[in-house]
Amino acid sequence: MKTSLKCIIPTCDFEGDINTEMTKCPKCGNLLDVIYSGKGIPHSFLELFKRRKATPQSIFDKSGVWRFRELLPFPLGDGNYEQVLVSLDGKEGQTSPFKLTEVAKYVGLNKERFYLQFEGDNPTGSFKDNGMAACFTHAKMLGKTKVVCASTGNTAASMAAFAANELGAMGALVFVGSDKIAIGKLAQSLEYGAKVIQIKGDFDDAMKKVLEISKKENIYLMNSVNPFRLEGQKTIMYRLLEGLGWNTPDWVVLPGGNLGNTSAFGKAFYELKKMGLIEKIPRIAIINSKGADTLHRIVNEEKIIWNNGEVDFEKIEKFYGTMDKEDRKAKTICSAIEINRPVNLLKALRTIELSKGVVRTVTDDETLDAKAIVGRNGFGCEPASATTIAGIKNLVKEGIIKKSEVVVGILTGNQLKDPVATIDYHKDKRHKFANTPVQVENDLDEITKAVSG
Repeated sequence: MKTSLKCIIPTCDFEGDINTEMTKCPKCGNLLDVIYSGKGIPHSFLELFKRRKATPQSIFDKSGVWRFRELLPFPLGDGNYEQVLVSLDGKEGQTSPFKLTEVAKYVGLNKERFYLQFEGDNPTGSFKDNGMAACFTHAKMLGKTKVVCASTGNTAASMAAFAANELGAMGALVFVGSDKIAIGKLAQSLEYGAKVIQIKGDFDDAMKKVLEISKKENIYLMNSVNPFRLEGQKTIMYRLLEGLGWNTPDWVVLPGGNLGNTSAFGKAFYELKKMGLIEKIPRIAIINSKGADTLHRIVNEEKIIWNNGEVDFEKIEKFYGTMDKEDRKAKTICSAIEINRPVNLLKALRTIELSKGVVRTVTDDETLDAKAIVGRNGFGCEPASATTIAGIKNLVKEGIIKKSEVVVGILTGNQLKDPVATIDYHKDKRHKFANTPVQVENDLDEITKAVSG
């Protein structure tokens, strides 16, 4: 199959070579897609993917990303793909949907038709490992030796791990805003040897500077504005479908931050339906935190739509101008999605139109209660992931998600990414599901009372 980069705006005719480092269309300045043209994928490939999983012949067959390499074939052109594919020993993408009884009860859904997929089970503890496997592969194809990202934490941790594995220590530069990164994620970046540069401001400020420095210093950019990141993140949906026997659910629900997953999931379903591997595209629900609700405001209040690429750009600029004038900053316990200017906004609008999707917001309290319920089921997730649970609960209450429908929620990060948020929640008895430690004197009688009380 032929692979190229194409502008996402249908009226723009730009199409370029993948063996270049581009994140924006040189003609109109909009985002790019990695596109494939050729014979397509026969149904027999589903059996091939299954066989690779059952009896892997290499780490790339083990990988939950590269097991599906024919569905993201940009590295396969010269036949020597094993020399360029990047993997953390095949460990990335070892996830699939499964059922959690207590969470199903909490959101009000049939436990037999409700699934969660824990992308926090990736090697560095978040979904970002899927995208980094693909992005580092493209960087390797271009011979890059240094990479950079702006991050609220998960991107940095994943990029730093892959860089340490492929490029050696200090091949990675991480830009973070002041006090805008969870301690568990910062610890990962430091441990993996990345050079961490903390600037005054938030993620949006860091992202702006990274776009400038990557161009000025010719450093490979690893944020999701890079279309190859999204190619790896598409595989989250491949594994979801694989786990459901390639039957499409009615709903996929996920958190919304920089909107890379939203964009990748929409692209995955569009391509699979075009190939004839699935019959329908599920509805996609994106959940914002109320403290970082740009997509919600743009879709539900400003009524801005994709409109087949005829987007009201003036209205978007006016929205951002008002946001800057009011000095509105993102503020939420969900540090992973604490973002005001999502770089993949247009691709997310496209996904919403394609999937007849919806956008909702949830409060920090709703999110933390949902997070605690995941814990009560013996699993865990970071706060941003729990917006998925809180959002599903509210959508069921609204009657938007029906109890008869098959629903899959994506949990994006591991609970140990932000242990401070968990401890603070359970220390505070005002929280609905707080499991507050019992303080007793070092006395057997007092301890006995506490044990039996």
